[in-house]
Amino acid sequence: MSKLPVHTILPELFNTLKHQGDAILQAPPGSGKTTAVPLSLLAQPGLIKGKILLLEPRRLAARNVANYMAQQLGEAAGETVGYRIRLESRISPRTRIEVVTEGVLLRLMQDDPSLEAYDLIIFDEFHERSLQSDLGLAMVLYARELFREHQALRLLVMSATLDNQALQAVLPNASLITANGRLYPVEIKYRDTALHPGRMALSVANSLVEILTATSGSVLVFLPGQAEIRAVATAVSAQLRATENCLLMPLFGDLDLETQQQAIAPAPPGQRKLVLATNIAETSLTIEGIRVVVDSGYCREARFDPNTAMTRLHTRRISLASATQRSGRAGRLEPGVCYRLWSASQQAEMPAHLPPDIQQADLASMALLLASWGIQQVDELTWLDPPPKGAWTQAQALLIELEAITPDGQITALGEAMAQLPCHPRLAHLLLRVGGDNNLKVASELAALLAERDPLRSQQTDIETRLDWLQQTPRDNKGIWHRLQQQAKQFRQLRRKLDAAVRQSAITEPLHPGLLLSLAYPDRIAQQRQPGGTEYLMSNGRAIRLQPDDPLCRQRWLAVASTRGQAGQRQDQISLAAPLDIKALATWFPQRIEMQEQIHWDNSGKRIIADRVRQLGALTLDRQRIDNPDPEQVNQALLAQLRNDGLEQLPWTPELRNWQQRVQFLHTHAPTQHQPLWPDMSDAALMATLEDWLLPFLQGQRSFTQLPAKDFKSALQSLLPWAQQSQLESLAPERIVLPSGSRASIDYNESPPVLAAKLQEMFGWHTSPTVGYGTPLKLHLLSPARRPVQITTDLAGFWRQTYAEVKKDLKGRYPKHDWPDDPLTATASRGVKRRPKP
Repeated sequence: MSKLPVHTILPELFNTLKHQGDAILQAPPGSGKTTAVPLSLLAQPGLIKGKILLLEPRRLAARNVANYMAQQLGEAAGETVGYRIRLESRISPRTRIEVVTEGVLLRLMQDDPSLEAYDLIIFDEFHERSLQSDLGLAMVLYARELFREHQALRLLVMSATLDNQALQAVLPNASLITANGRLYPVEIKYRDTALHPGRMALSVANSLVEILTATSGSVLVFLPGQAEIRAVATAVSAQLRATENCLLMPLFGDLDLETQQQAIAPAPPGQRKLVLATNIAETSLTIEGIRVVVDSGYCREARFDPNTAMTRLHTRRISLASATQRSGRAGRLEPGVCYRLWSASQQAEMPAHLPPDIQQADLASMALLLASWGIQQVDELTWLDPPPKGAWTQAQALLIELEAITPDGQITALGEAMAQLPCHPRLAHLLLRVGGDNNLKVASELAALLAERDPLRSQQTDIETRLDWLQQTPRDNKGIWHRLQQQAKQFRQLRRKLDAAVRQSAITEPLHPGLLLSLAYPDRIAQQRQPGGTEYLMSNGRAIRLQPDDPLCRQRWLAVASTRGQAGQRQDQISLAAPLDIKALATWFPQRIEMQEQIHWDNSGKRIIADRVRQLGALTLDRQRIDNPDPEQVNQALLAQLRNDGLEQLPWTPELRNWQQRVQFLHTHAPTQHQPLWPDMSDAALMATLEDWLLPFLQGQRSFTQLPAKDFKSALQSLLPWAQQSQLESLAPERIVLPSGSRASIDYNESPPVLAAKLQEMFGWHTSPTVGYGTPLKLHLLSPARRPVQITTDLAGFWRQTYAEVKKDLKGRYPKHDWPDDPLTATASRGVKRRPKP
């Protein structure tokens, strides 16, 4: 093996692993750590007694890394170096280095929690922080403490960009080892402005035409996803047709192995490659001949929303760590150049790392695995970042619905069997709840389709079209078709091995695809809002829609497998679904149907109505009116409606409102020495105590209009002790007798209370009248036209200081009325002064 930069730190690494057990290796892209370190460790005498387990984040990388290391030894994969990935294994009794994907590690631990055969586990490219890598590290630490007390299990974490502080917190015995430099230098070039995601394809295509002209060697372009790869390929294909020496190669996870290998292999002599790739090419892979990297600066990530139990794809800017990894692809085989399609100033604003998957992923598989280990609380493990509580709670709720765990978190027999299958718990439940050859065949094909991305990528949402496609060998997409067939076959084989554990609960009668789909997605049964319409409501309460021309719009009920949408959208669009016979669902799975009594307010009739409802989550199957509902529930529904709409629904009269205000005035102004205190009669206080004063008067009623005013009055007055009821009229009278003999109303709605009267009717009163415990009334002194001429609480001061001026003005405007010079000795009157008789 040729000399690589990582070779300079190997002595330090050997010593650290020998004496400390754990190590953290930070080495830049192109330094050779992925392949050189495992082989060098294996060759070091006496250091590695068992096997080395090398974890890679992707299947393509695992396969190619194993093949490369085997070639360095002059062997084929499966001898000293082998690999295990989904649907493929090259392992023999001679194998000492096993290259596996992170998910395979968790499967190995299910068979042997102690990992007894392994001496060292290497987490490669750990900066990607996938859910499985975080979980794998936590589980290895847990298992090592339980099972490897006498036989050390060593750990090595490697990447070009690491959060070393967090890693050293969970690996306190690990030393940080840094390898400086890469094999070849990479020149970094920026552009003036960043790409706009909505115009990415055209901008990248235009840049590529210039870059291809200005450079030599093969070019690797990083794009967010398949859609952008196809769009850029279309945009540049015309220019490439004029350039016979440039081959256009896509590279993403869903491609068949042959196409992926073509993208990785060297270009034919005299030609160059233009590889359009997702971040699958960001780490571990060496794409032969690449000396130019063009980085769009974007990636696509899946984010799980625990509120909707749905996962959405988001396009976002990459991190500094990813930018470093991507640029390093250009310096693996010779000096290179990286064109970053953003500015240097924008580079400084990029985050150091993106949030790890564990903070935004579906945790159902993780929760099932932990339950199978008897771990019910996530804090039993040591995490770099603990799982979010919301996502963990949602995952456990789903496992309960899938019959995998009990409500108290204990794993069931079905859950134990589900944990043995290498797929999401939803798909495991689908496979294990069916019996019979035909059901199992269709269920395994459905599970294979749902475990991969849609092979047809068409606008048709009916998943039955995909099942039909699987029944015949297609002209196109043969690689995907073969992979799905192989996956379905493996599912059937694994399911049959578990037959004894689930035979009693398996359904052997033929089930249509919609019913089978509902086994995986019981929370995504969808009911059409209007016949023939495009909008549906799912049993989890989420609104979704179909395209107007979709044939499934003729279906009243659907079982939904997946949707697509963007953040901020009100509704997602259905992408995969199947028609559902809801009657058959109720027959085969009656435990999903709940019978409820729903007592609620009918706004049109302004009354409480009661129905007996058959419910599937948030969906109503049917309802029947109940004539004699539970009186207690009716009462509570009435009070709830009152709290929602306010006390104005009750039969208030002006007199009752005035009575309420009088009592409230005394409650507010009574001195503390006057016991007992007057009750709080504010609307807020009344609302807070409805059960105490109103509920006894609502018995047998379903609307507020049925409550007679006299009963409502009695209900209010029940809050006032008898002694205070007799005091109310003297302390807070409704009316007061004026010097003129009139009885004037007092308005207690203001503070202090207001008495409005004509000025002539107040002659003879020396001071302002008081109510309560000495509170002067606020007097509105009115002109003969009943317009205020003075507002005061100091009547004596008004007579003394202001009356003379007011009298001059009023005497001129109202000459027929009496305006005495001394109002204190004058006789109060209600109207004009009387003319003397002739």
